[in-house]
Amino acid sequence: MWNQKPIFRFEIDNFSEKKDDIVSQTFVSGGCEWSLYVYPKGDRLSDDHLSVYLPVTNHSLLRPGWKRVVLFYVTLLNQSDKELYRSAIGLKEYSVNSKSWGYRKTLPLSKFQEKGFLEEDRLIIEVYIKIVEAVDGESGDSSEAVDINGFRVFASQVTSVRKLFAEHPDIATYVKPKNQVVKTEYMNVLLGLVNTLNKPSQNISENELGKVQRELDELMEEGFELDWLKTKFNMVYWEMRKSYDADVSRVQQLEERVKNLEEMESNLKRKLDEVELERKKAKADEPRVQKLEERVKNLEKMESGFMMDSLKSKLDDVSLEKKKSYDADESRVQELEESVKDLKMMVSDLKAKLDKDEAKSSDDGFLLVNEDA
Repeated sequence: MWNQKPIFRFEIDNFSEKKDDIVSQTFVSGGCEWSLYVYPKGDRLSDDHLSVYLPVTNHSLLRPGWKRVVLFYVTLLNQSDKELYRSAIGLKEYSVNSKSWGYRKTLPLSKFQEKGFLEEDRLIIEVYIKIVEAVDGESGDSSEAVDINGFRVFASQVTSVRKLFAEHPDIATYVKPKNQVVKTEYMNVLLGLVNTLNKPSQNISENELGKVQRELDELMEEGFELDWLKTKFNMVYWEMRKSYDADVSRVQQLEERVKNLEEMESNLKRKLDEVELERKKAKADEPRVQKLEERVKNLEKMESGFMMDSLKSKLDDVSLEKKKSYDADESRVQELEESVKDLKMMVSDLKAKLDKDEAKSSDDGFLLVNEDA
């Protein structure tokens, strides 16, 4: 298959309900307008098969002598883009005498009755067209092909093909296909491969390189001598592989960093949740705390009053004890004073008695001598 995307995609909803032929909107390719004609119940010669045709719709506006030689095929898909059918490649010449070609028999109509064959009852048809030759009539504007070593190529490709054979003379010596159309298509594929592999490796996508490998293997199986191109492919592959490995390493580092940041974010979020929970708990406990604080305050007041009463009581006790002690001491002092008074009186009596005794002794002729003298 050639390297291109479908040129047109036609989606048909509620396909099982369709009975009459269905005509798509027009699309342009190769300077012509085309459309799809779909017969959901098949045309009169289809033998219970879906029929699909591809006509040129603006043929009446083209110049006399116009011609389009095209390669084309169609694919039928379901809602999930699963391929249900792929037609063979058709090589057809469109002209004033042949304005429409197509496929009378694609899929049997019984297939569409199978449960689950069409998802959501939607049929999708994709059209692939490649213009091989275009003649626009009396103006003489033509893209006639040129023969080079058995390959018919467009004038714009002549230089590239001649260079290819000059550098690799044996490139097509053992090519198996003999059909000119098939050989031309293979040469177009080969030119596309060369152009792709000559691009900088960073400009080649992984999908594109995988397609190159498949097409390169197919051409080599068909007899093309392409070891030199295989070597080029391997070089590009390993360059892309190194770049890919470097990118993978960088991606892994970035993923690890993202993972760490996500963990940090998760931890922060968890801490914020905990703080918020504590805040809510504190808010919920605030009335209780206020009550407790009020109770403590009251208890402190009570305790203060109790301590004052206790201190007052103790002071009273001390005062009483002091008074008792004072009274006791005063009574003792009085007793001592009384004793002293008594002693003084006794001394006075003794002194009077002594004086009397001395006087008597003097009268008797005795002289008392003081020993201390």
